Amino acid sequence: MIKVSVMYPFKPGVRFDHDYYRTKHLPLIKSRMGAALKYYTIDKGLVDGQGKPLGAYVAMCHLLCDSVDEYESSFGPHAQELKGDVSNFTDVTSIHQISEVVVENSAKGGAEALESMRVR
Repeated sequence: MIKVSVMYPFKPGVRFDHDYYRTKHLPLIKSRMGAALKYYTIDKGLVDGQGKPLGAYVAMCHLLCDSVDEYESSFGPHAQELKGDVSNFTDVTSIHQISEVVVENSAKGGAEALESMRVR
Protein backbone atom coordinates (compact mmCIF):
# COMPACT_ATOMS: atom_id res chain seq x y z
CA MET A 1 0.00 0.00 0.00
CA ILE A 2 1.18 3.52 -0.73
CA LYS A 3 0.26 6.87 0.76
CA VAL A 4 0.30 10.13 -1.16
CA SER A 5 0.60 13.01 1.30
CA VAL A 6 -0.29 16.52 0.17
CA MET A 7 0.85 19.14 2.69
CA TYR A 8 0.03 22.84 2.74
CA PRO A 9 2.62 24.89 4.67
CA PHE A 10 1.66 27.49 7.23
CA LYS A 11 2.82 30.98 6.27
CA PRO A 12 1.73 34.42 7.45
CA GLY A 13 -1.62 35.34 5.93
CA VAL A 14 -2.20 31.95 4.33
CA ARG A 15 -5.72 31.43 2.99
CA PHE A 16 -7.12 27.94 3.50
CA ASP A 17 -10.82 27.06 3.45
CA HIS A 18 -10.96 23.86 5.51
CA ASP A 19 -14.70 23.44 4.96
CA TYR A 20 -14.34 23.53 1.16
CA TYR A 21 -11.37 21.17 1.33
CA ARG A 22 -13.33 18.66 3.45
CA THR A 23 -16.73 18.89 1.74
CA LYS A 24 -15.82 19.59 -1.89
CA HIS A 25 -12.18 19.01 -2.88
CA LEU A 26 -11.48 15.61 -1.27
CA PRO A 27 -14.87 14.18 -2.29
CA LEU A 28 -14.07 15.37 -5.85
CA ILE A 29 -10.76 13.49 -5.72
CA LYS A 30 -12.54 10.37 -4.43
CA SER A 31 -15.17 10.56 -7.17
CA ARG A 32 -12.52 10.85 -9.89
CA MET A 33 -10.14 8.18 -8.54
CA GLY A 34 -12.90 5.70 -7.78
CA ALA A 35 -12.00 2.32 -6.27
CA ALA A 36 -8.26 2.96 -6.70
CA LEU A 37 -8.47 5.36 -3.74
CA LYS A 38 -8.97 2.98 -0.83
CA TYR A 39 -9.47 5.81 1.66
CA TYR A 40 -8.22 9.24 2.58
CA THR A 41 -7.60 11.28 5.69
CA ILE A 42 -7.55 15.03 6.24
CA ASP A 43 -5.46 16.78 8.91
CA LYS A 44 -6.13 20.34 10.07
CA GLY A 45 -3.17 22.18 11.58
CA LEU A 46 -3.73 23.67 15.04
CA VAL A 47 -2.74 27.01 16.50
CA ASP A 48 -2.08 28.01 20.10
CA GLY A 49 -4.04 30.61 22.10
CA GLN A 50 -2.16 33.44 20.41
CA GLY A 51 -2.78 32.08 16.91
CA LYS A 52 0.76 30.73 16.50
CA PRO A 53 0.90 27.49 14.46
CA LEU A 54 1.71 24.36 16.47
CA GLY A 55 3.14 22.68 13.38
CA ALA A 56 4.53 23.35 9.94
CA TYR A 57 1.32 22.79 7.96
CA VAL A 58 -2.11 24.42 7.83
CA ALA A 59 -3.59 21.23 6.38
CA MET A 60 -2.69 17.86 4.91
CA CYS A 61 -4.43 15.02 3.18
CA HIS A 62 -3.29 11.46 2.73
CA LEU A 63 -4.53 9.32 -0.17
CA LEU A 64 -4.11 5.56 0.24
CA CYS A 65 -3.89 3.29 -2.80
CA ASP A 66 -2.62 -0.22 -3.43
CA SER A 67 0.26 0.92 -5.65
CA VAL A 68 1.90 3.91 -7.33
CA ASP A 69 0.62 2.60 -10.67
CA GLU A 70 -2.97 2.57 -9.39
CA TYR A 71 -2.56 6.09 -8.02
CA GLU A 72 -1.07 7.43 -11.24
CA SER A 73 -3.60 5.72 -13.52
CA SER A 74 -6.59 6.94 -11.49
CA PHE A 75 -5.38 10.46 -10.59
CA GLY A 76 -3.50 11.28 -13.79
CA PRO A 77 -6.45 11.58 -16.18
CA HIS A 78 -8.08 14.10 -13.80
CA ALA A 79 -4.96 15.97 -12.66
CA GLN A 80 -5.72 19.20 -14.52
CA GLU A 81 -9.29 19.37 -13.20
CA LEU A 82 -8.19 18.61 -9.64
CA LYS A 83 -5.30 21.08 -9.72
CA GLY A 84 -7.68 23.68 -11.14
CA ASP A 85 -9.85 23.34 -8.04
CA VAL A 86 -7.01 24.24 -5.64
CA SER A 87 -7.53 28.00 -5.99
CA ASN A 88 -11.03 27.53 -4.55
CA PHE A 89 -9.59 26.71 -1.12
CA THR A 90 -6.01 28.01 -0.83
CA ASP A 91 -3.32 30.33 -2.11
CA VAL A 92 -0.36 28.26 -0.85
CA THR A 93 1.69 25.80 -2.91
CA SER A 94 1.47 22.24 -1.65
CA ILE A 95 4.29 19.80 -0.96
CA HIS A 96 3.88 16.15 -2.02
CA GLN A 97 5.30 12.92 -0.64
CA ILE A 98 4.67 9.37 -1.86
CA SER A 99 5.48 6.71 0.72
CA GLU A 100 5.15 3.00 1.23
CA VAL A 101 2.90 2.21 4.19
CA VAL A 102 4.86 -0.28 6.29
CA VAL A 103 2.46 -0.49 9.26
CA GLU A 104 -1.26 0.32 9.22
CA ASN A 105 -3.40 -1.23 11.91
CA SER A 106 -5.86 1.47 12.95
CA ALA A 107 -8.91 -0.49 11.79
CA LYS A 108 -7.74 -3.90 12.96
CA GLY A 109 -7.74 -5.56 16.33
CA GLY A 110 -5.94 -8.25 18.25
CA ALA A 111 -4.10 -10.95 16.31
CA GLU A 112 -5.03 -9.36 12.97
CA ALA A 113 -3.12 -6.17 13.90
CA LEU A 114 -0.11 -8.19 15.07
CA GLU A 115 -0.10 -10.17 11.83
CA SER A 116 -0.12 -6.97 9.74
CA MET A 117 2.98 -5.71 11.57
CA ARG A 118 5.11 -8.79 10.81
CA VAL A 119 8.16 -8.19 8.66
CA ARG A 120 7.64 -9.85 5.28
